[in-house]
Amino acid sequence: MRLGVLDIGSNTVHLLLVDAHPGARPVPFASHKRPLSLVQYLDEDGNITDAGQHELTEFVLEAWEFAARHKADDLLAFCTSAIREATNGPAVLARVKHETTVTLQELTGSEEASMTFFAVRRWYGWGAGTILNFDIGGGSFEMALGQDELPELATSVPLGASRLTRDWLHEDPPSAKSVKELRRYIRTTLKPVVRSFNEVGRANVLAGTSKTFRSLARIAGAAPSAAGPYVKRDLNRADLGIWAQRISAMKSEDRLHLPGVSEARANQLLAGALVAEAALELFEYKKIKICPWALREGLILRRLDQLVFDGPLEPAPHVGVPQVSALPAI
Repeated sequence: MRLGVLDIGSNTVHLLLVDAHPGARPVPFASHKRPLSLVQYLDEDGNITDAGQHELTEFVLEAWEFAARHKADDLLAFCTSAIREATNGPAVLARVKHETTVTLQELTGSEEASMTFFAVRRWYGWGAGTILNFDIGGGSFEMALGQDELPELATSVPLGASRLTRDWLHEDPPSAKSVKELRRYIRTTLKPVVRSFNEVGRANVLAGTSKTFRSLARIAGAAPSAAGPYVKRDLNRADLGIWAQRISAMKSEDRLHLPGVSEARANQLLAGALVAEAALELFEYKKIKICPWALREGLILRRLDQLVFDGPLEPAPHVGVPQVSALPAI
């Protein structure tokens, strides 16, 4: 069957179509996406502007038509922090529904972290042992830890690369003072989170998902995406620290000459690097593995499981475990 996942993120809006069936890995069939930083469309009151809403609804219509044209059997449509945290988020969702007939399922931060973890677990398998996963998006930073298919602990903090760039890095290149202040803010935000994760346990594998980690790994010497998803890619903390320092002295236009850096993400690369660097330092890991599967794949795999099993895939009751509700087909 052909499944579609419409992902309304903070940096991009992306439709992925895959051919898959229960028990098989999903094989990408087609993709349709557009750079759309909804965080940049927030007004001073935290509302997504009319212009931002128009861009969003136009893309959702495009995506719906693209999925229909390629004979998708099922479509999962969801949104993350950009709409979740907007003051007028419910009104935006209502407008999208009214103008496109598409219902966007709003994921909580813990649901987002949990479904990304689910994909990472499936990628690395049971032999990986306990996994800790990091995912740096445009609006938020998700972390999840566990030894089962769903994590024991999953959380989200407002440390997305686009958000931090907008709020803290106003110059190009940024001043040394602003970089120092942002480093302090990131660490202050992460320290209590790190303590809560340390109480749960230590991971055998630290994994990183999201375009931010892939770009940073590529800059530090990892294989390009053209080499395929099965090539092992790691990012060492020492290399990350060196590149974070270098990037802080570069203008956005100069970052475009770095391998794996797109125009849409060049300006927020430094903020992402600072979050990644702080996370590895505070959690005390020397390197992170780059996982090619993330949230979209997690939702696809979950949907396939629901075609086989009765009821949702839920972890055993546990304090702090996120409860992830089923995403109905549209």
